[in-house]
Amino acid sequence: MSTTQPKTRVALVYGGRSSEHAVSCATAAGVMSAIDADRYEIVPIGIARDGRWVLGGADLAALALARGHTPEVTGRGDLRLPLATGDRSLVDVGAADAAPDAAGASPVSALGEVDVVFPLLHGPFGEDGTIQGMLELGDIPYVGCGVLASASMMDKHAMKGVLASHGLPIGPFVTITDRQWCTDPQAALDAACAMTFPLFVKPARAGSSVGISRVETREQLEAAVEAARIHDPKVVVEQGIVGREIECGVLQGRGHDAPRTSLLGEIVVESGHGFYDFDAKYLAESEVVLSCPADLPEADATRIRALAAEAFEAAGCEGLARVDFFYTPEGEVLVNEINTMPGFTPHSMYPQMWLASGMSYQDLITELIELALARRVGLR
Repeated sequence: MSTTQPKTRVALVYGGRSSEHAVSCATAAGVMSAIDADRYEIVPIGIARDGRWVLGGADLAALALARGHTPEVTGRGDLRLPLATGDRSLVDVGAADAAPDAAGASPVSALGEVDVVFPLLHGPFGEDGTIQGMLELGDIPYVGCGVLASASMMDKHAMKGVLASHGLPIGPFVTITDRQWCTDPQAALDAACAMTFPLFVKPARAGSSVGISRVETREQLEAAVEAARIHDPKVVVEQGIVGREIECGVLQGRGHDAPRTSLLGEIVVESGHGFYDFDAKYLAESEVVLSCPADLPEADATRIRALAAEAFEAAGCEGLARVDFFYTPEGEVLVNEINTMPGFTPHSMYPQMWLASGMSYQDLITELIELALARRVGLR
């Protein structure tokens, strides 16, 4: 009789409706290439740009993000996840090329149960609590933060409010809502211009530096707001901070243990980019230096890591998060943002910081899955 332990079935969900669709595909390729195949069986699930869920494939090259190639989820089918508690069965409706049956119904393919979902989605309609809420409805274990932390940390306005309410240091900012911009844009511009230039104009609920502009003068501000509004009608304008950009990876502790923090990382970008934009993050690796551990006085590094853990808990994060800081020449530390699904390719800063801290990419993936399986479902 065989005593082989059955593999844990992990549904990797990627793609999605946000402007970070391609980044999510690249993340999925990274995870699929590194996951421990002896322990886990992958069920790849792609979400097309129109919101259709389809069974993904194993062509990792097709999911890679590179100059001249933007990956995208394609395919036929209509994949359904269970929403009833106690049911974790996947069903693919209409995926086959076979003709409908005599009653006109689409062919149905049972894909079996999954043990845990690993959402590899970036941006709205995935990282923002939406898929987390759907999984909560069915009591399905999943990797990463829950509904509230995902939603509030995705929205830069809400995130800054949460951090400030817990006494964490943040920089000056102004939020421009859709109503404010449509009814009195000059007042919104005046409020933003009361801060010190340069300013950074950002969609409130996007990531990967999509739609962000650096603004040096008032004359540039209106166009920058309109550029951000392409991605989100709600816009955040932040005062530029003179300082270094320092990042810290945070990993949930086991059981009731405190969160774990990685060695600190620093991004140094060639001057041609102006800031850490999309190209610098994903397409210009030769122009970006990821330094880990960051060269900081030990006392300041310890303080930043403590602040990262504090921010993680203040936001109610679970699983993983990357906390980004500004470190000024005077030694002041400001929290820039918390990312609940940080860049997660093998070369991204979050896995690289944990690699420098002694945890391989494969081991990091395993730890996140095991944390999800150990976490109780429902209210917690």
